[in-house]
Order: sequence, then structure tokens, then C-alpha cells
Amino acid sequence: MPFVTRFAPSPTGHLHRGHAYSALSAFMAARDAGGRFLLRIEDIDVTRSRPEYEAAILEDLSWLGLAWENPVRRQSDHLADYHAAIEALRTRGLVYRCFKTRKEIDIGRAPHEPSIPYAGSPLPPDEEAERLARGEAFAWRLSLAAAREALGGFETLTFVEEGAGPNGETGLIQARPETAGDIVLARKDVGVAYHLAVVHDDALQGVTHVIRGNDLFEAAHIQRLLQALLDLPTPIYRHHGLLLGPDGKRYAKRDKAQTLRELRAAGVSPEALSYELGFV
Repeated sequence: MPFVTRFAPSPTGHLHRGHAYSALSAFMAARDAGGRFLLRIEDIDVTRSRPEYEAAILEDLSWLGLAWENPVRRQSDHLADYHAAIEALRTRGLVYRCFKTRKEIDIGRAPHEPSIPYAGSPLPPDEEAERLARGEAFAWRLSLAAAREALGGFETLTFVEEGAGPNGETGLIQARPETAGDIVLARKDVGVAYHLAVVHDDALQGVTHVIRGNDLFEAAHIQRLLQALLDLPTPIYRHHGLLLGPDGKRYAKRDKAQTLRELRAAGVSPEALSYELGFV
């Protein structure tokens, strides 16, 4: 079986050390397996994605010494594919229109309390028609109840973890999609949601191994459900630990972590950075 993996950044900011670690992990794994390495630009968040960040991603990864196949898949060019997948789920009664805002769902929850997985149901047809006629915004949500009925339960949903989750989870993992609740698959402001686009593209591109940070380990549970509902293959997962900064916190765009372009401007070589990250 051919080995195919990918690095799939979102162009919502500049890459930092944490991104470099994840990209090199996937690239080196493909090289060592004699496999293929893909680059995918996940720019479905139209409110935050910027062309200049996409250009910077290509520049930074080239500087690191990575090479990938062309053409690079840009998700914003394929929105019709994702909407077709949602329509396929809709015709089977697996998704529903949800008019609730995040604020409405969280009413009564103290700020320090974690969000409770949301579970809803379709509105009565007359009420839904009225709200649509008024032009009210809605999101398409996946119905866990309908999905459970369609599959006869979630007990057969498993995936193989070759790395480790945040609590050391490894080996054959029982998927627990119920922990995510009725997730949003699409909404007006950000278009198609991450989970749907990812499972669609991984299948389309023949990805056999998903190599990414263990902050996304929980995402594998709901993605496994979507794979089953859409009759898509399940890749092998290999989650890795997150790179931490001197303060003990993981590198993050929102915390203005030092970017690769800043390291480059400071005279750091790609070889030195690779060595620092544990790649030789």
C-alpha cells in the first residue's frame, strides 16, 4: 500500500516553529517510507484567510527544504465538492438546519465552564419555512441521533493511532463521535466547516496517513463518523506531541509566536532549525 501524507495549513497567519515541526514530521515520514508528501491549503475560513499568508507558507516551506507535489489543492477552489457532500447527507436526513447562535446555545453556562456538546433536532416544517422566508441565518448540523440510527450504533467505528493522543491513546481506538455533539458542517459566515472538508480531501487525495499535532486527536473521532457516513476510507492516524515554547505553552498564532520569516531574518538557517526541532 503506498504511503501518502500531507501538511495542511490554514493561511490565517505566518508559520512558526510548531508548524515547522509538524510539516517536517510529515515530510520526513513520507521520505522514510518512500511515499508521497502533499501540501494542501485549507482556506475555507474566508473571514481570516489571506493570499499573502498563503504565499508566505510556500516561501517558508521551501526555505525549510520541503518539496511537494503540484498542483497544490486549495480548498476554496472546491466548495462545490463539499456542498455536494452535505447535500448527500441532507437527502438521507442526516443533517438539519439549526438557527441557534453560539450565544443562545451557551445561555446559562458560566464563562469558566466547558461547552456542553450540543444536540438538537430539525424544526417543524412550518416554523423552518417561516424563518427561512425571513432570511434568518442558519447552520447545517450533523445529527448524531440520525447518524447513530443510520449506522446501527457507533460501536464498529474505530481508527488506528500509530502515534499518541494527549493522554497516551494509541493502537486501535474506539471512536467516540458523541463527545463532539451535533457539529456544524457549514454556515454562512465561514462556509463549509473543517471536519467535512478534511475527510473529503483526504479521501480524494488518497491520503493513507494523517500526521498532525495531538491537539487534533479529538477531531479524529468525529471525522471517523463522517468517513463512515460518506463511505470514505479511514486513514491511519499518527498524532505527535506539540512543540512548547520557553514559557511551557504551545506555539500559537494568536500568541504572536516567533514566525519562521522572523527566524530567517535573524539569520537562523533551515539546517539549524531542523536540528533544533530534532530532525537531522
